[in-house]
Amino acid sequence: MKELYSISIFDFIVNRDYEGDINEVGSIVNILSLSKVTEQVYTGVNLSPQSLYEVNGQLKLTQWKSFYWAEKTIDKWKSYIKEPKGTVIEQTAQERKKNVDKYVLGFWNRIAAGNHVGTDYTTGTVSIDASGNVTGSGTTFTSAMVGKGFTCVGVPLGANGLAKWYRIASYTDATHIAIQLDVYDDAVTTYDGGVITGATYTIQAATPLAITGANIMQSLLKLQKVLDDNEVPDEDRFVVVPPSISQYIPVGTNIAINVPAVYDELIKKGFMTEIVGFKIFKASGQRVNGDNTNGWHVIAGQRNWLTFADKVLNVGMEEDLIGNFGTAYKDLYVYDCKVTDNRLKFAAELFCTG
Repeated sequence: MKELYSISIFDFIVNRDYEGDINEVGSIVNILSLSKVTEQVYTGVNLSPQSLYEVNGQLKLTQWKSFYWAEKTIDKWKSYIKEPKGTVIEQTAQERKKNVDKYVLGFWNRIAAGNHVGTDYTTGTVSIDASGNVTGSGTTFTSAMVGKGFTCVGVPLGANGLAKWYRIASYTDATHIAIQLDVYDDAVTTYDGGVITGATYTIQAATPLAITGANIMQSLLKLQKVLDDNEVPDEDRFVVVPPSISQYIPVGTNIAINVPAVYDELIKKGFMTEIVGFKIFKASGQRVNGDNTNGWHVIAGQRNWLTFADKVLNVGMEEDLIGNFGTAYKDLYVYDCKVTDNRLKFAAELFCTG
């Protein structure tokens, strides 16, 4: 497991801020955070204290994986123990790294509506009823738009005076979709924008953006702005890209590759450089979700976005192989992760091709 943590991307991009014990497959741990305290204007009269309350979520560990192999001679295994990076340990760590990294990066769809960068769709106009049913005029909605962010003229502004984004909940046909508030597990989803007639609109990142050396810096700046607009902390920001996108970073306009010695340990995790506050990681083996035809789901985020829990529940040695000589080794590793509704804004997606 030490070898795994030293080479895995996921160990850098997740947090482990949970409470509870992991003692079996299916264990549930609690993700706790406190409500935000806002600064008040002092006018000379008594201040009104703000109430603190917990914003909780639960994470159930549903992934359980094992290794099980046999060594016919104990002397051979002893040589691996003396060298921690022996062949078997290195190979199993790489295999587990691939599986966990891919699982973690599969949470690209747990990102706030409005936090997506790609090619937007704005054709035609829309009318919305009080329940969030959208009727388009001159539109060509597609089923691929389900899950995308939606906003339109006439919807009351959201936080910080920015456009309020909804998530497309369902697709009926080219002129009919339904939208809802941007929540998943921890709250009831509704539409609260009121009745709107004949408005212009935006469906965010409906199709992928073609990345080149000329526009990759601009794309990173857009991701930076998304997180800045949501007041996401500057520290521990990351972007994870596949090889077909990472190839443009060394040749990108206005990009200078710089890898200080302090980041030497991160290089084993795929670290390339740091640009506009993001640590850029390359994920080999196509662990980033998507493909170069239909689009990559590149995640840019901050460590508070995803809570991860894992534990090796059991390890064992079978010293007597039935019907043979030698020793067998096995382990049971459980893990899972979750993005609570109040942390959806801590990540952004670049929907792109290279």
